[in-house]
Amino acid sequence: MTDETPVEPTAEEISEQKAVRLAKRDRLNESGAEAYPVSVPITATIAAVRAKYTDLEIDTATGDTVGVAGRVVHLRNTGKLCFASLQAGNGERIQAMISLAEVGEESLELWKELVDLGDHVFVSGEVISSRRGELSVLATEWKIASKAVLPLPNLHSELSDEARVRSRYLDLIVREQARFTVRARAQVNASLRSTFASHDFLEVETPMLQTMHGGASARPFITNSNAFDTDLFLRIAPELFLKRAVVGGIERVFEINRNFRNEGADSTHSPEFAMLEAYQAYGDYNQMADLTQELIQNAAIAVAGSTTVTWADGTEYDLGGQWDRLSMLDSLNAAAGLSITAQTPLAELEAIAKPLGIEVAHAIPGKYIEELWEHFVKPGLMRPTFVMDFPLDTSPLVREHRSIPGLVEKWDLYIRGFELATGYSELVDPVIQRERFVEQAKLASRGDLEAMQVDEEFLRALEHGMPPTMGMGMGIDRLLMAITGLGIRETILFPLVK
Repeated sequence: MTDETPVEPTAEEISEQKAVRLAKRDRLNESGAEAYPVSVPITATIAAVRAKYTDLEIDTATGDTVGVAGRVVHLRNTGKLCFASLQAGNGERIQAMISLAEVGEESLELWKELVDLGDHVFVSGEVISSRRGELSVLATEWKIASKAVLPLPNLHSELSDEARVRSRYLDLIVREQARFTVRARAQVNASLRSTFASHDFLEVETPMLQTMHGGASARPFITNSNAFDTDLFLRIAPELFLKRAVVGGIERVFEINRNFRNEGADSTHSPEFAMLEAYQAYGDYNQMADLTQELIQNAAIAVAGSTTVTWADGTEYDLGGQWDRLSMLDSLNAAAGLSITAQTPLAELEAIAKPLGIEVAHAIPGKYIEELWEHFVKPGLMRPTFVMDFPLDTSPLVREHRSIPGLVEKWDLYIRGFELATGYSELVDPVIQRERFVEQAKLASRGDLEAMQVDEEFLRALEHGMPPTMGMGMGIDRLLMAITGLGIRETILFPLVK
């Protein structure tokens, strides 16, 4: 035994192994055994066998014959008895024992000659406990279920971060955390749908290809339709279509969807990401904060069994209790010793920001207020916190605050130091919405690629009457980040990489 880190095989060694394995593939096919049969006669899953025999005594025979299949992740061939660990897709394993006494000399020799690490193998035989207490299938027959022509990575050394995202299929084979994250994502989505169902929401689908981009301030991806001979935008948000649904009478509606934003990529941003948006008639942003907290806490319970979650690094994070609600302007002024209001002139805000190294492209007062808040307040947010009441000029789709001029009824939810969700009291007045779109169009004409366009179809829908409505958007990938403690590329099964 040594303490040396296992060395991964070189490209040349892999090429040699591939040639050997391809020869075994040919031999299987020529013999009629098939390297890739259409099916194998499975009678039980590895998980079911393990669940049935959790406390089997050492060196015990059950009399129960099963047919199971799995990927070979450990292989030890001796004279008259061979051992293999078969791994199911969920990571559970069972030992296969191939003995001379049970399968005969020819079958045993073929096992030794043809089976490699990484192969999918079917074995049929009696469930037993070995002399070491290992739950096993003592095979009376075996069969290749799928021949692997490339070797697995070393199961005892970590894949690099880059290898994990580029070859997620290998990551899933070798690492339990990767498998857990996939299950956690499915549990989160199921929990979100269950919570919405308990509040009588309907799930709908809206277009990914749109004739104009809107619903968020973001730079879109542009494509072209041959059939319609026109440029189209990949969806940056489903908001304007979901609001049309509310106008049409679907008063509680949500969508879990894919969005695309042609912007930077980092530990919390991906050009393609999963998004939840929800709208409810006759509610405001305070009620939407309550519902969002419930959605997230239920999702945490679905994954972790508790609102206290354990991140991948072992840190515990408490998502329970009633979350803080913090005024953006009040918290900024308290942290920075300032007296900023929504009416503070742009020049004064620029003067405050310049010594701090804060610069804003296409400057408007609200963007400076938000950047200053991120500088002074955001780093100190530890618990889940709703940051309330944003500048009007950065929020073109939000209702003006009912009591504070120059602000809108909008919150952003911060968890783990990043923005997880945003919620509004929605702007439903078509006249004011048109004015806001026009202001956005002016920003776009000055080169702001994130500014919205004047969406006449959406305005026409509003003109038919939209009830008072609350809305919310939340990143599903970021919700997984909050629950698991992982970066965004780990929470996305197959992230975009160069």
